[in-house]
Amino acid sequence: MSGKDRINIFPSRMALSQMKARLKGAQKGHSLLKKKADALTLRFRLILKKIIETKTVMGDVMREATFSLAQANFAAGDFSQIVLQNVDKAQFRLTSKKDNVAGVTLPIFQTSVEGTDTFSLTGLARGGQQVAKCKEMFGKAVKLLVELATLQTSFVTLDEVIKITNRRVNAIEHVIIPRIQNTLSYISTELDEREREEFYRLKKIQQKKKRDRDKAEEEKKKRDLLNSGEEVEETRNIFDTGEDEDLLFNN
Repeated sequence: MSGKDRINIFPSRMALSQMKARLKGAQKGHSLLKKKADALTLRFRLILKKIIETKTVMGDVMREATFSLAQANFAAGDFSQIVLQNVDKAQFRLTSKKDNVAGVTLPIFQTSVEGTDTFSLTGLARGGQQVAKCKEMFGKAVKLLVELATLQTSFVTLDEVIKITNRRVNAIEHVIIPRIQNTLSYISTELDEREREEFYRLKKIQQKKKRDRDKAEEEKKKRDLLNSGEEVEETRNIFDTGEDEDLLFNN
């Protein structure tokens, strides 16, 4: 196992406990990020579906608005200068608020109408119905544009957040968790090896103590025999290589 595949740490019981806690935290974080990515992906698909539907409706509304403008110009003549002279401030106001989706802030744009209609008398002489219809259609187009802007902004924001979240999920799953697991395996192996070495060392120490104790007891017995006046004969081994004395037999 190379050093790149694990965390550079001194193997100990404390390090083993820390690595287990880190592994548990990484697994928990991976689970939460996975759930977050799933929730964002679900919302992303819903927004994509709404964008397609809104763009389809937007095309129909803009076509109707352009056609109604042509009808109003045909019926009432060119009334653009009259509208520009009567308008002093915008009647449609754009407000924004925020929506939270799995910790991601998404902007929501809304339209509101303030004040009175300053060009309500436009087309009073002729073409008033066509002008009112044109105004209604373009008002609907503005609301759809604002809704589409909200969807498009949320779409781009979610797309970036989903990419970042997926990269984090992959990093935890394929890099962080395997490194922690390899580190745990390395620490466990080192600790087991230390335990075997310690057991062997203690065993050798016990054997040496036993030999010393037996030797001390034997020497004590010899001293006790010497003190009592008895001769102590050494126990000879029949396999000793020493030469035996010659025996003489007389007839």
